[in-house]
This record gives sequence, structure tokens and C-alpha cells, in this order.
Amino acid sequence: MTTLREPPIRPEYVLPLRPAVAVPAAASISLDRFGWLRKPAILLALAVVWEVLARWFDNDLLLPGALQTGRAFVDGMLSGELIGYVSVSLAILSQGFLLGVAGSFLLTWLAVSNRFGRELIDTLTSMFNPLPAIALLPLALLWFGLGKGSLLMVLVHSVLWPLTLNASAGFRAVPETLRMAGRNYGLGGLRMVLQILIPAALPSILSGLKIGWAFAWRTLIAAELVFGSTSGQGGLGWYIFQSRNELFTDKVFAGLATVIIIGLAIEHFVFQTLERVTVRRWGMQR
Repeated sequence: MTTLREPPIRPEYVLPLRPAVAVPAAASISLDRFGWLRKPAILLALAVVWEVLARWFDNDLLLPGALQTGRAFVDGMLSGELIGYVSVSLAILSQGFLLGVAGSFLLTWLAVSNRFGRELIDTLTSMFNPLPAIALLPLALLWFGLGKGSLLMVLVHSVLWPLTLNASAGFRAVPETLRMAGRNYGLGGLRMVLQILIPAALPSILSGLKIGWAFAWRTLIAAELVFGSTSGQGGLGWYIFQSRNELFTDKVFAGLATVIIIGLAIEHFVFQTLERVTVRRWGMQR
């Protein structure tokens, strides 16, 4: 008979700790404290490049400089002209966006309620999501005339389908274990949706909201560029179009800069705040 040999026992040893190296207090400051300076630094670098290119071309009609555009922007804000155009655009945008969000949640509820609704919404999103909202503008003008109704129609279309697609995908991706945990706690119906499904699908819903907002914002500017003012009140797109007709290129760039500034402000103060107090706080997003 063969005897089993025990494995050899390795001797234990202890590694001495190395002495800590003193780090100067100034070097211990993390660069993350100055993270808020990164985006302004990027914008400042882009403005410098823009100013250099404008001075190199030396043609204010084709490419005004960043300083000239900044003066046009400040003059428009101080005179109240630019503020009036922006307020008209934001008022119409908020109405169309809220209508699109409400319609999207209804379609999402239909998609997650039964199999027929899911197949119906899949078919509708496949049909209408690739369709540019601005392509519906001729029909909107034919049905609703030259006014707010036409803009609301194209805005609802631009928000409805991407948000529905993201929200329904988020609800479907909720793990079954979370649903089972909710049922074990006695949750069902609306309580299950509010306390389990919506928090679990919130990253996808926020992504859909951001995509819908971006689509709606650029659709509104494009629509105002096409047919101008609505009910005698012009928006930011009409301001850009009118400035181009009058060959005020610095005002055109000021209007474009306003579009960008509003987009950055909404992204930072609205969507990033929502993400910070929800999905990032819950550990669902880095």
C-alpha cells in the first residue's frame, strides 16, 4: 500500500513595514478639487482658437471673432432683445417637452402592461423614431397653421419616441429578482411601479429625457428658422434668421452661442442635478 505524504509546510515570515514618506501639504491637495475649472478651461481654449482664426481670416462678415460675438451677446442681453426671443422659445419648448413626456409615459405603460402593447410600441418606435421631426413641419403647417400648434406637434414628436424607447427598455431590463423582492414585501400595481420599477429603470429614463430634450431644442430652433415667428412673436431661431438677412453675422453667432449656453445650463443644472441626487447617490452610476 502506498502511504499518503502530507504537503510540505512553508515557513512563515513577516515583512517589515517600510517607513512612510512625508508628503508636503501642498502636494497632497487633490486635483479633483479643481475639477470645476476643467469645462471653463476648455471653453476658454476654444474661444482663444476662435479669436485667432477670426483675426487670421480678417473678415467680420464671414467669421466674427469671439470678442465681437461676446459684445453682440452682451448688447442683446442688456437691451432685452435677446432675452425676449429666448423667453418665447423656452416657453414653447417647455410646453412641447412636457406634452411629449406625458405621452411617452402613457406609451411606456402600454408597452410594459401586456405583450400586445409591447409589440405595438416596438412597431411604432421603429417607424417614427428614425423620422426627423422637422420633416413633419409641412404637415404641421397644413393641419395647425402658422402658429404655436405646429411647433408643439414637431416638439412632441421629437420627445415622444426616444423617451418611450429608452423608458420601455429600462423597464424590461429590471431584474426579476427585484420584482420578486417587491412582491415579497407586498408591493403590487402602482406601488410596485413607483418603488421598484421606476427607480431601477431611472438611468434609462434619464438618458431618454436628455435625448428628448436635445432633439426638441434643436428641432425648435430649426422650425423657427424655417417659418420664423409664431403669432407675431419670434423665437431664438427667428432672431438668428433675421440677423442673417440683415448681415449681422456677430448677432448670428451670438444667437448660436445662446443656444449652446442654454444647452449647457440645462445639462448642468437640471440633468446632472437629477443624476447626482438619484442614480449616483444610489450607486447605480459612476
